Amino acid sequence: MSKIKICGIKSFQEIEYINEAQPDYIGFVFAKSRRCVDFHMAYLLKTELNPYIEAVGVFVNEDIDFIKKLCGLNVIDVVQLHGDENHEYIDALKNVIDKPIIKAVRVKEKIDTIYSEISYPLFDTYNKEAYGGTGESFDWNMVRVYPKPFFLAGGLNIGNIANAINLVHPYCVDISSGVEINGVKDRQKIIEIVNLVRSIK
Repeated sequence: MSKIKICGIKSFQEIEYINEAQPDYIGFVFAKSRRCVDFHMAYLLKTELNPYIEAVGVFVNEDIDFIKKLCGLNVIDVVQLHGDENHEYIDALKNVIDKPIIKAVRVKEKIDTIYSEISYPLFDTYNKEAYGGTGESFDWNMVRVYPKPFFLAGGLNIGNIANAINLVHPYCVDISSGVEINGVKDRQKIIEIVNLVRSIK
């Protein structure tokens, strides 16, 4: 059974929806985005989050000391790197935190690299104008035979998520715009998609 992450949580109302639906992960976006939260808000939101739900911090080329601070205070439980972070950056980060690390890979062609230095790759849609969050999907066949657990993102919604899971069997599916109405997280959409993912064996 695939796990599910709802990304881009930024309000107490959304935390209520999350605690009701109980996905496996949520995402706090610290990069520039309409879904961005700052340290103070993320800290407060985490105090209201069901402790069985893990908070993922999403970063783009972030200062390592800031990530270390968030991890040290348990504001986040998992680190997601979504920028141009290289091997040296990841090694330096691993030296100062003990949290799992997800690294986003924007897919342009069939994946034939094994990403062994991180906990999980996150396969997302390539867009030369953005690091992620485009709401667009890609050809899932390009990651169909990847041999290790991975997160799948990019344009997932109630209409296509079952097909994605059945085709590539991701460790976790990552949804943001697919549970929004006019850019705002919607309670019913969150509940419906979590229930659907849970029903797929």
